[in-house]
Amino acid sequence: MIISSILENDLYKFSMSHYYQVHYPNAWGTFTFHDRNNTEYSQEFLAALKDELQALATLSLQPSEFEWAVKTIHYIPQCFWEWLCYFRFEPGKINAWLDDAKHLHIEVSDSMYKVTFYEIPILAIVSELYHRFIGDGYQSRSELEAVMIPKMAEKVAIAQRHNLYFADFGLRRRFSSLSEEIVIDYMKRHCPTFTGTSTVALAMKYNIKPIGTMAHECFMFQAAVHTPKEANYEVMERWVEVYDGNLGTVLTDTYTVDAFLRNFSMKLAKLYDGVRHDSGDPKVFGDRIIRKYESYGIDPRSKTIVFSDGLDFQTAADIKEYFAGRIKVTFGIGTNLTCDITGVKPMNIVMKLKECRINPRQAIYGCVKLSDVASKAIGKPEDIANYKYQLGIVES
Repeated sequence: MIISSILENDLYKFSMSHYYQVHYPNAWGTFTFHDRNNTEYSQEFLAALKDELQALATLSLQPSEFEWAVKTIHYIPQCFWEWLCYFRFEPGKINAWLDDAKHLHIEVSDSMYKVTFYEIPILAIVSELYHRFIGDGYQSRSELEAVMIPKMAEKVAIAQRHNLYFADFGLRRRFSSLSEEIVIDYMKRHCPTFTGTSTVALAMKYNIKPIGTMAHECFMFQAAVHTPKEANYEVMERWVEVYDGNLGTVLTDTYTVDAFLRNFSMKLAKLYDGVRHDSGDPKVFGDRIIRKYESYGIDPRSKTIVFSDGLDFQTAADIKEYFAGRIKVTFGIGTNLTCDITGVKPMNIVMKLKECRINPRQAIYGCVKLSDVASKAIGKPEDIANYKYQLGIVES
């Protein structure tokens, strides 16, 4: 099995599941797979994928995992972990197929507090199977370490030279489960500025901090069932109601930074520890965030920006030096950690919320993500146009 633990998922999936249980227990949604590279897949790949998806049904939260989660992830209450003991993936709810052009399609629908768990394992399975099927090699630990460790040593040198604090965000598009384990093991032993991982199972195994807060789906859901104009504000307010100051890094780019800043009130700017950048020019973004804090009389040096948009270590170091003495910065680095392997081209795959409804009595609405990069927009063209109109986004 590629996914061997129910905790082999990003931390923010657990925090968002609890968030939905509290605020939207009757909500329903569909996630859909997108391959930005339009990769062609074979029927043999599809058969192997379906076998792996079927195997997800065997996973359950083990007693040792329960005890660790209750103790370590204390901001999610014990009742959630007790519920998770009984949660099982239902492969029958996952629809995977190839179209006539051999492009892969995957959809899964369920209650929001359950369907959120499917995204990351599915992406990790597709990525690892793809690298197996195209014959990238490096199946043994010794082979992988031989090509990965020299590169990681260079990354550690950059991190130490620039005092660069960073976490592993690389589960979804990793080369393999083994490649991510090699990263965690090496960074824990060799890099004092390595802060943890978003992969909860590896945080437990290696006794490091699990890291994550929220994803675009929270805002996409909120915008679909209410309004995109206030989606950022509503999520931030409801998130505080659930987590009471914990998990205080807010994602900013679901509907562009302009829309976010309009919703980022003084109260919320003071309440949240900082913000996460995930698209657009990081320096322009950071300058705007600093100005926003200053406009409220908040010292930006008391806040943090988490940068997580397709970073490598040299880019992160440049960002760190640009903001030195102005605001705290830290980094979530994904593919450049877990799939930076000689001869390997990382996948460019995502799985996003396609549609949702707030309860069974209400209509189903299409979901939209705009981001600060036009090519990353997701949703039906008519829905994207509607959101841009409501948000006052003018095409350049």
